Amino acid sequence: MKRVFIIHGWDGYLDEGWFPWLKRELEKKGFQVYIPAMPNPAEPIIKSWVSFLSKTVGDVDKETFFVGHSIGCQAIMRYFETLPDNKRVGGVVFVAGWFTLSDLETDEDRRVARPWVETPVNFQKVKSIGRNFTYIFSDNDPVVPTSNRDIFREKLDSKILVEHNKGHIGGADGITELLSVLGAILNFVK
Repeated sequence: MKRVFIIHGWDGYLDEGWFPWLKRELEKKGFQVYIPAMPNPAEPIIKSWVSFLSKTVGDVDKETFFVGHSIGCQAIMRYFETLPDNKRVGGVVFVAGWFTLSDLETDEDRRVARPWVETPVNFQKVKSIGRNFTYIFSDNDPVVPTSNRDIFREKLDSKILVEHNKGHIGGADGITELLSVLGAILNFVK
């Protein structure tokens, strides 16, 4: 059975933005779709998010797919680092993912983001587990510099898709459908 895990971002929640729409659309195509409520989304911590994903997802295989939004992309990568070397998933869609951020408004935001920004990612391991990556970003995201696009392309061989004027591509931006993410998942199973 094909499974998709949609991992929300910092301050995210299950019914945010385009998540319910994507869940419905994928279920129509025969996927089992999960949108786990990540622990303490107001102050995401790497270790607790990775541990939670490990318990929630269980065993992975080529019929397991992931969609991450914002810090959820980082959580997926860091979760992949913990998997055995022989594991493979069917593909990953990163939406508004980042390694660097700009224009964080408060010292508190910078404090929460610091471990995620400063803790290196083992790209070789992530790439070996994920195999197929698509990175979707908006050309007017206020917090994700476009230089992140190059990191996803160079380090993970991600296919790059540009959305126009969609901000951080979240619920606060009024995005309730995102055809590019649905198309990316469906392309993985062709």
